[in-house]
Amino acid sequence: MPIAFILLILMLPFLLLMLFFNVATISFSRLGLSPAGALLFLTASVLGSLINIPLSRRRVVVQEHQVFPFPLLFFYYPPVVREQVICFNVGGAGLPVLFSLYLLLTGRAPLLPSFLALIIVTVVAKLMSRPQPGVGIVMPAFIPPLVAAAAALLLAPSGQTAPVAYVAGTMGTLVGADLLNWRSIQELGAQMVSIGGAGVFDGIFLVGIIAAFLG
Repeated sequence: MPIAFILLILMLPFLLLMLFFNVATISFSRLGLSPAGALLFLTASVLGSLINIPLSRRRVVVQEHQVFPFPLLFFYYPPVVREQVICFNVGGAGLPVLFSLYLLLTGRAPLLPSFLALIIVTVVAKLMSRPQPGVGIVMPAFIPPLVAAAAALLLAPSGQTAPVAYVAGTMGTLVGADLLNWRSIQELGAQMVSIGGAGVFDGIFLVGIIAAFLG
């Protein structure tokens, strides 16, 4: 096997990663960021996905206590208790919320179309998200971008579909998948549950990339 072919195979993941970063940078720059700002935001989002800020801690009962009575003996097994930490993911929740507020406050994303599209994405995200014991909230990653894009195309004025799709897709996913499942999140046995974390981060991240191509 030629050495050049082996080197190409070894470098293929790196080349695909660079291609992805280039496409993502171009897409985010179409949302109003400079190329350097888009690259910085993209990098911060990826690195921020590794950072979870604790919001609350509580003790949850994983297994109730058990009592086994016998004629002469009495066995008692105490409940299995675990500490659960509710966190706020920087890359999947913090940065998307801040950028959405920026788009709204600067007028790039008009308020009424963004709000209506957000409601649509929220409803779909709520219906499609599922609490998974031991993991958190999971949802197909391609659902929020497609729904947000369709809603923005229907509701947003010409030239403002990309910002509307981004606001609706990111905020709608967080509200529908995470906040509206708050009670289910607290009932999960996972030791750490992150708002905007692994279960919904992919969808939120893809929203930004797909939304930008609508502009």
